[in-house]
Amino acid sequence: MDASETSDDSRAADDAAADGAAEAEAEAGPRGWRRWAMDTRPLRIPAYRRLWSSTIVTAVGSQLTAVAVPKQIFDITGSSAWVGAASMAGLVPLVVFALWGGAIADHMDRRKLLLITNSGIAVTSVLFWLQAISGLDSVAVLMVLLAMQQAFWGLNAPARNASIARLVPESQLAAANALGSTVMQTGQVVGPLLAGVLIPVIGLPELYLIDAVALCVTVWAVYRLPSLPPLVAAAKKRAGVREIVDGFRYMSTHKVLLLSFLADIIAMVFGMPRALFPQLAAETYAPYGEGLALGLLFAAIPIGAVVGGLFSGTFSRTKRHGWMVIGAIVAWGLAITGFGLSGSLWWAVVFLAVAGVADMVSMVFRGAILLSAATDEMRGRMQGVFTVVVAGGPRLADVLHGSAGSAFGARPAVAGGGLLVVLAMLVLAAAAPALRRYRI
Repeated sequence: MDASETSDDSRAADDAAADGAAEAEAEAGPRGWRRWAMDTRPLRIPAYRRLWSSTIVTAVGSQLTAVAVPKQIFDITGSSAWVGAASMAGLVPLVVFALWGGAIADHMDRRKLLLITNSGIAVTSVLFWLQAISGLDSVAVLMVLLAMQQAFWGLNAPARNASIARLVPESQLAAANALGSTVMQTGQVVGPLLAGVLIPVIGLPELYLIDAVALCVTVWAVYRLPSLPPLVAAAKKRAGVREIVDGFRYMSTHKVLLLSFLADIIAMVFGMPRALFPQLAAETYAPYGEGLALGLLFAAIPIGAVVGGLFSGTFSRTKRHGWMVIGAIVAWGLAITGFGLSGSLWWAVVFLAVAGVADMVSMVFRGAILLSAATDEMRGRMQGVFTVVVAGGPRLADVLHGSAGSAFGARPAVAGGGLLVVLAMLVLAAAAPALRRYRI
């Protein structure tokens, strides 16, 4: 046995002892006002705390790169069309490698896969920095690097998400998802704002470098995780096309998993109106200042999600996960409808923030369903599909809402999309008792 295996065994033993103590301590649950606050029980488990802490820094750092890449492409070309093309160039490898990465995550040690992929993402960020300081000004190079980054992310996300169920007890899955989602949503608010402040001060290349340094922190945190090997039966297989197909076959025979994906598609494709934010800022909310309106519209949903996460103690302990998904998506649709009907910017922001709260609740319980309803040897593949749905749904929504906005006007398109979400979700709930009845 080598030193690394000894270290892994030692960490696993220490974590197991701490995990048992944490679970025993959590049985009584909080009292009074603490029941309303974020449920932090999973953070008492050292292994989960390491995984979660690795996202704190990178949630902001990744958003710096997310801002820097389109900014650099626009600076080079002066064309928003090239910015959109780069986004699609990143989507294809993300979809392909997320599906493959899910199969790999079911057939190798997930900790090792996380180490490899986080290191790959860090190297890609260094390459972004090098091309920026060299003054290369090549859109082709940027698109290739973006494709590489998204490929590594596609391999990484299923393993990271599937690992959660191995680190926390089933009763705390919703709380663990709320903690992770809150950090990511906070990054979506803080990261772009920080990028806007830093670009004039330190320049564009340094944003890439900051992200690379942040990813080194992530690699160290992942290294400190215990080993997460697959089940013995799964270890004998290889991760190929057949295993990916097996994942889809498994999903088709487990209705609650399929329904959780359909619910997300309904919410995002019909109800995500971000493609219309620029038009609404320039037309409907122009009297408030186009720049202010645009910034508030883009920030409102993530801010609402963060608020929902901070008060997730109000819902993370419920056992009726299916009804929570149904209720959250109906609430999302109603809030988006209200946004579409709002002539006031401030009411629009309020409705979008409410939608953000609903989106947080939906994310928490859809994620918990995927982790609890799927067996361990299939969790990676289910998380791969989840990554594809989360990435692809909003992009399809951009096309749908952009076309509808041009044909019918921005506000009718938004309000109509929200109503479609409500109608489609109620139909799905009525037709699918498996989702309504699902609980842990």
